[in-house]
Amino acid sequence: MNKDANIYIAGHKGMVGSALVRLLKKQEYTNVITRTSAELDLRNQSQVAAFFTQEQPEYVFMAAAKVGGIEANNIYRADFLYDNLQIQNNVIHQSYLHKVKKLLFLASSCIYPKLAPQPIKEEYLLTGVLEPTNEPYAIAKIAGVKLCENYNRQYGCNFISVMPTNLYGPNDNYDLKTSHVLPALLRKFHEAKMNKKDRVEVWGTGKPKREFLHVDDLAAACVHLMKTYEGNISVNVGTGKDITIKELAETIKSIVGYDGTIHLNTDKPDGTPRKVLDVALLHSLGWHHTIELNEGITKVYNDKFLN
Repeated sequence: MNKDANIYIAGHKGMVGSALVRLLKKQEYTNVITRTSAELDLRNQSQVAAFFTQEQPEYVFMAAAKVGGIEANNIYRADFLYDNLQIQNNVIHQSYLHKVKKLLFLASSCIYPKLAPQPIKEEYLLTGVLEPTNEPYAIAKIAGVKLCENYNRQYGCNFISVMPTNLYGPNDNYDLKTSHVLPALLRKFHEAKMNKKDRVEVWGTGKPKREFLHVDDLAAACVHLMKTYEGNISVNVGTGKDITIKELAETIKSIVGYDGTIHLNTDKPDGTPRKVLDVALLHSLGWHHTIELNEGITKVYNDKFLN
């Protein structure tokens, strides 16, 4: 990518999109194109077509999506399927029509089967049943991956896709009803410390294992792959390391400086016992994560709650 290339970041207000904008500007790319959802409704085919005609992007990072937690995914099932299909269909198709040099589509590790063997290899896609609560979102993302693959096969496009693990970092969601486990625990422990509560509740047994990647590392991986990778395999992006929820809670407790106790509410569900990505392909392509979990959480906590 030349430094003056027209680079469109779809979804630049989100956690991933904003990390991509920060990184590209830091690397002195001068023509980063963005639009808010109020300025451009990616579900609207004619609006997207007019945007591509006007801006003529050469590279596209497809980070736009309708997202939410378990509850939202389960309640607004039709919306999550319809909106995400519309968004990605419009952007990917217009990228083909306007001869975009390269597109990177951000999928999600939730598109793997619920009971996939661990660690999860790229080849496990479409080998089993999905997690029922987020099936509509996952199906839309699978369609996006396959759309990229088949535009490549039929039209000779250079569209690639990545499957990130659980993310955290700037612009994360801290709403306790809809957030993921890491930001939720950060908020719980911080508020418990501020309010001098004697314990913090953590759902489940604390035994499930999860992998976490700082969103700035994901952005770095995406830019690296945009510059170097071509192919139809959707590349796993993660650390390849996991941690139990109990260990995560203890780590956050220490970083926050909370001196109360952790209460494991075993009446609440654990979810999948383990979820970690196999990142051998990513490593073979020349990229490794650089932000370790303790360092990343400390920075996020300081920036979000102490500044």
